[in-house]
Amino acid sequence: MLSRRTLVGFVAAALTLWGVAPAATQHHHHSQPGPSGTPKAEIPSVDLHDDRDGHVLTVLIGPLNVPPRTEHLTLRVPSVMVPLDGWLVAYKPKVVDEKGTTMAQRVIHHVELLNASRPSLICPQLPELLFAAGSELADWPPVPDVGYRVTQGMPLRINLMLTNPTEEPVSNAYVALEIHYRRSAEARLKTVYPVWFMVTHCGPTMYDLQPGRDVKASELTIPYAGRLLAVGGHIHDYGREVRLENVTRNENIATLKTVLDADGRFVSLPTIIFPPRGAYRFKIGDVVKVTAVYDNPTGQKLPKAAMGVAVGYFLPDNGQAIAKLKLEPRIRFRR
Repeated sequence: MLSRRTLVGFVAAALTLWGVAPAATQHHHHSQPGPSGTPKAEIPSVDLHDDRDGHVLTVLIGPLNVPPRTEHLTLRVPSVMVPLDGWLVAYKPKVVDEKGTTMAQRVIHHVELLNASRPSLICPQLPELLFAAGSELADWPPVPDVGYRVTQGMPLRINLMLTNPTEEPVSNAYVALEIHYRRSAEARLKTVYPVWFMVTHCGPTMYDLQPGRDVKASELTIPYAGRLLAVGGHIHDYGREVRLENVTRNENIATLKTVLDADGRFVSLPTIIFPPRGAYRFKIGDVVKVTAVYDNPTGQKLPKAAMGVAVGYFLPDNGQAIAKLKLEPRIRFRR
């Protein structure tokens, strides 16, 4: 196995993503409420630019204004329409000002890109998540010969959560998401699908972090045969590791140990890319256990402070069956 620290920056804060919120919702903050008494937030605009020569789509979201002492400001921004037939192969998010100068990244709790027309492979009641990044905003670089298949006119939904724990407001910030692609006329890639394993099973992804050692796990069933090409994960402050195990075969798939700073704050989590001939094979019905291990030194319960996710590229044996899947309309949960 080869390990890398990037690839699944798209996991960072990833799965708050599936708790679908109203157009704009704030949690635990101190900005002024609107006339109805509910928090008020602007809905940002979205611009899409296609650099055909560089094979890069740039999604620009903003302007974004975040009041001081804001913990979670959730925005549902307008969807974007894919302008091409081909494959998305890499993602590079950043936060910039009006002039394009890079700003402090911590204003982003997470940004997510979803295909709301197709279900998640592991949790079919949820939409398929292509990419997610948190305040670390790590890149998702290309993996040779594979990509996420898209068609011209396909709508992609964007979920965005902002944060500002400081005493100063954040004004006129923009999230710029660069998406690298290959056109169908220029390349023929294998189509991969994102697979997400959450310690909260298929429910809301954030949970209370208990004092001391906190271990949370869930078991999920693989519905399709295929190969896992890479696996990464997401965990919050005081997290020690994310483990992925095949319970059916009693095998360890990956153990991802965190890098923390001196105060136990999250710095990074590695990603494992399996060699081409060593990709991990799943059989239909394999039961996979995902575990998140924390060590909370604060001596108190921290509400909604924990997440535990393992995520990776999945190359199915029968991609046609997955490509035909459609997400059934239903009531979705909130966090």
